[in-house]
Amino acid sequence: MDSSTGLKARRARLALAAIVVAVAALLVAGGFTAATLMRDDKGQPHADATPSASAPAPTSSGATDGPMTPEKGKKFTLSPRTGQKDGVSTGFPASPVGGISAVTYFWEEYAWLDDEKARQQLTAVASKDSPGFVDKNVSEIRKMREALGLPTSGGIPADISFTTSVQAARAKTINAPGLPVGHVMQVWLSYDRFATGPKGGRDENPLRGDMVDFIVKWQDGAWKFTNEFDNLRTFPVAYEPTSRFAWNDGWVQVRHAG
Repeated sequence: MDSSTGLKARRARLALAAIVVAVAALLVAGGFTAATLMRDDKGQPHADATPSASAPAPTSSGATDGPMTPEKGKKFTLSPRTGQKDGVSTGFPASPVGGISAVTYFWEEYAWLDDEKARQQLTAVASKDSPGFVDKNVSEIRKMREALGLPTSGGIPADISFTTSVQAARAKTINAPGLPVGHVMQVWLSYDRFATGPKGGRDENPLRGDMVDFIVKWQDGAWKFTNEFDNLRTFPVAYEPTSRFAWNDGWVQVRHAG
């Protein structure tokens, strides 16, 4: 490779890195957020949803000044994973705590901009009763890559990384026909996402307070993601750490065990 060719390749790589680092800002500015993944509707959260019937009942941390809020309430501790396979954490119990934990770990680990790795992850967590689930969500990733000027398929440069951090969760039992109560639940997450670029360069405009929801059901000894019951989805009030409405609607702040 001659010097001019090497320079062109180096410039192309730097341009790609710059595009990827700017993803979080572009998502916010363009109104096309990663919360669109695994969703096939255009609904927005509203305030008439009922409180969660499946999440553990929020308990007070002892704060008594003013109305209770997620910030004042006791934090929800996730179940620790017991293993990892195909890029996703495993080993969560058949309980509301286990369901919330499975969804939270998945979203924090999800390769939301790498269609090949995401396919592996989605295949591992998808219910066998949801044909098309994996292909649909891989397609969404590819559309996002195209919108950002990236190749339709592929990963991201090794010196770029993204961190997704779930701040709060809100869960609700779905009474699915033919299944025991508690075997299907909808979990809403409020999360932040930021990028780290070459040499530790920080994202100056991270994604904060975005929301995404998933429906999971207990199947074959694990929580599986499904689109069978999308017509039974409900919408919560928006999560705000100091909102009494968010607290009353079942939002709780989460933290990992240990």
